[in-house]
Amino acid sequence: MASHLLSLLIWLPIVGAIVVLAFGRQANTARWLSLGVALLTFVVSIPLWTGYQTAVGGLQFVEHLSWIPALKANYALGADGISVALIVLTTFTSVLVVLGSWGPIETRVSQYMAAMLALEGFLIGVFAATDALLFYVFFEGMLIPMFIIIGIWGGPRRVYATLKFFIYTFLGSIFMLVGLIYLHMKTGEFSLASFAQLSLSTKEQGWLFFAFLIAFAIKVPMWPVHTWLPDAHVEAPTGGSVILAAIMLKVGGYGFIRFSLPITPDASQEYAWVVIAMSLIAIVYIGYVALVQEDMKKLIAYSSIAHMAFVTLGLFIALALVRTHGNPAGARLAVQGAMVQMISHGFVSGAMFSCIGVLYDRLHTRQIADYGGVANVMPWFAAFMVLFAMANCGLPGTSGFVGEFMVILAAFQDSPLIALVAAFTLIIGAAYTLWLVKRVVFGEVGNDKVAKMKDLDAREWIVLGAFAIAVLALGVYPKPLTDLMEPAVQQIVQSLTLAKA
Repeated sequence: MASHLLSLLIWLPIVGAIVVLAFGRQANTARWLSLGVALLTFVVSIPLWTGYQTAVGGLQFVEHLSWIPALKANYALGADGISVALIVLTTFTSVLVVLGSWGPIETRVSQYMAAMLALEGFLIGVFAATDALLFYVFFEGMLIPMFIIIGIWGGPRRVYATLKFFIYTFLGSIFMLVGLIYLHMKTGEFSLASFAQLSLSTKEQGWLFFAFLIAFAIKVPMWPVHTWLPDAHVEAPTGGSVILAAIMLKVGGYGFIRFSLPITPDASQEYAWVVIAMSLIAIVYIGYVALVQEDMKKLIAYSSIAHMAFVTLGLFIALALVRTHGNPAGARLAVQGAMVQMISHGFVSGAMFSCIGVLYDRLHTRQIADYGGVANVMPWFAAFMVLFAMANCGLPGTSGFVGEFMVILAAFQDSPLIALVAAFTLIIGAAYTLWLVKRVVFGEVGNDKVAKMKDLDAREWIVLGAFAIAVLALGVYPKPLTDLMEPAVQQIVQSLTLAKA
């Protein structure tokens, strides 16, 4: 079983999606089948974490099968600590998304649940693929179910939002495909390991770096190619927003780790200032944009962009620390912080969008002005939302603090000015998050509709409770996660150090 664990994790939800479509004509049948498949996938992913040998490190659970012999493209899978963490995050979040969509999705339930399961399978495939062409297939494949989810179950402007989402992300991936074809012409195969071993000229690395940058910057998304995300979030159903923020955005950061840094290290060093500048602009400017939003979903969407900027900042600060300052310890701290931030952002953003979904299910509005005094009628919900808001602010003891603090600490070793600008997010983040909480949760009951709202039901308790446990566990004791990812982080830093020599 261990030798095919990754394949099982990829194809179980995809086959499950087909089963749900075939036998889930009744809404409740579709819901229970989907929940069973999602739970089974999560259970199967647990041995991936417990069975990963951190003492050995490197790629484990490796699978290799000839796929397209003429192109030397293989069905090649493998997982290091970073992949394992992201795969488990995907399976964990998918269970909560299926459970969270139980009530809100009332039409075409089987199609919705099938799209969610298929999306889960494609995302796991992205995190497990070690063949570039296979990676690209999963990378593009995940656009289809999300396109369907937003386009069918989204809000009034869903067609505009889903087309914008698809055009942005598909256009970016074309540049990546061109880069992969060029690398294939150089090596004769699509193995990511063979790409990383290539000796490329400075000019070649420069072109490839920007091809990858466009593709992955759109996915993160980074400023200034971020404008598709708020529209997609606002129009997507709650489950779509949760999976988009918690998982899909991580594909961009993961792409930088697997492609940009190992394949184009010299160009990454030369143009690191571009990525660092884009990240700092996102942290500050996008934070101010979030501050003036009147729609709760849009506010959290912009907040998501600002917090994901810490991922790209950490990765390229690490490059500067290794190759400019000769500081591998600082670089490990930066990469580790970026990875912890990816996982934490999955929990916090998923929880915040789930909270907004709970409110929307009751009043069918996302406007902040339509609420007020929710704590008076929904005290348990208010407790959860305040907890997640504090995590979004980066409060110590929550997961939101750990990754950002590690990145800021590493950035200080490169440039105190960069660290100061990055740390400014703690002020801006607190401003827009507390402004949201003050107007929605606290104060007098806003109107008669708010006064009639009921507190959490059992299903919502489970979803928000699971997110709360994850946020607190990672915030209080991040060591299991950092230990899991440490060998992969060391390998990344070591490859950058060797490239310098």
